[in-house]
Amino acid sequence: MLLPKGFLFDFDGVIVDSFESHYSAWTSAFKELFDKDITSFPKTHAGKSPMIIAEYFCSVIGEEKRTKELFLLKDEHIKTHFKVPTLLPGVREFTSLLSEEKIPYGIASNATKLFLKNSIHHLNLNFPTVFGVQDYVKPKPAPEAYILLAETLGFKESDFKDIWVFEDSLTGTKAAKAAGMVPIGITTQYTDEELKEAGSVLAFPTLLEAYQYLIN
Repeated sequence: MLLPKGFLFDFDGVIVDSFESHYSAWTSAFKELFDKDITSFPKTHAGKSPMIIAEYFCSVIGEEKRTKELFLLKDEHIKTHFKVPTLLPGVREFTSLLSEEKIPYGIASNATKLFLKNSIHHLNLNFPTVFGVQDYVKPKPAPEAYILLAETLGFKESDFKDIWVFEDSLTGTKAAKAAGMVPIGITTQYTDEELKEAGSVLAFPTLLEAYQYLIN
C-alpha cells in the first residue's frame, strides 16, 4: 500500500487518554473559583477549545462573565497539579514508522501548548512539530489548525488530499474535512457511524489498528 504524503494527529483521545488530566484540573479550578462542585463533562464538548469548555461550566451556574477567569485558573491547575495522561496504543509504532519512511507528521490540538509540551516530555514521545490552541486565530472546528500544521511541515494545498488526519471528536473531524484533508476516526469518544457521518473515511479503535492496516 502506498502511504499517504503526511499524517496529522489530534492529541486528546488519539495520542493519549487525558480525560482525568483535564477534568481534575477543571474540577479543582472550579471549586477554587466558585466553592462549588463542577457538573459532569458533556461529550458534545469533546475536542472543543478550553475557552468554550470554560464557558459551558460557568453557564451551568449562571456565571458566564467569569469564563476567562476559569479558563486561566484551569491552566494554572494543570501546571501545578499536572497528571500525566495515559498513552494510547500504537503511538510509538506509528512515529517510528513515519520517521523511518521520512513522512512528515505532527500534532494540532485544541489543548493548550503547555499541556501538550508537558505530556510529550513526560511520555517521551517523538513529536517535534506541535501546535496548541494559542497558535490559532480560530480553533477547530475551523480548518486553520490543520492548514497551519500542514504548511509548517512543508505541504502545499495541492497535497492536502493526500494527508491523513487522525481525530476522535466531531469538532476535529469537521476541521480536517474543511481543510480538504482525509479525516480518519479514532473511536475513543464516538462510534464508527458518528465519525463517518461527520466525514471520517475510515475509523479504528486506536492508532495501533490504523498502523496495522497501513503496514499490511
